[in-house]
Amino acid sequence: MRCLLFWLLLLTPTAVLAAPPTQPVMMPLGSGPDSVAAGTARMVGAILEYTRWPSPRPVVRLCLAGVTRHAGRLAGIDLSNGVRVELAKLDGQGVVAPDRCDALYIGRVGAAPMRSLIASLRDQAIVTIAEDDPDCRSGAMFCLLYGETSLSFQLSIDAVSRSAVKIDPRVLRLSKGGY
Repeated sequence: MRCLLFWLLLLTPTAVLAAPPTQPVMMPLGSGPDSVAAGTARMVGAILEYTRWPSPRPVVRLCLAGVTRHAGRLAGIDLSNGVRVELAKLDGQGVVAPDRCDALYIGRVGAAPMRSLIASLRDQAIVTIAEDDPDCRSGAMFCLLYGETSLSFQLSIDAVSRSAVKIDPRVLRLSKGGY
């Protein structure tokens, strides 16, 4: 019996260390031709639900930048507090005006223009969500991570800390990595 107890105690730290790291919350995409766009809309809506701007917004203005692949259903987002989400496309120069956008959904944009765009938004009350940045190196607050059947996101704490918006801390527990 003592031998069994010895081995159990000896192997316990190994079992704890071998446990997989915390997995991000993954949203199932469902099936159908529009399932990825519908999942993206649900995820973006959830992100906006957990965002607090310096002053209440009767309408959240979501601007689109670059070539988006999964933004087809973003126009149908309504937040649980009754706030509507309105879409706007950025002008050709990709200039984001804080009086026009409360959130920015970024599709495919070159690495340098994306970093420049996001850097121009520091200290602004604009949430940034990148659709096409799986390594989350652009500086966006949220990077969407598409799997075969699910969708998750990564949160950049650094980008959130440089913004004038507040993100509910519980979002960190839901994200992949959170750095």
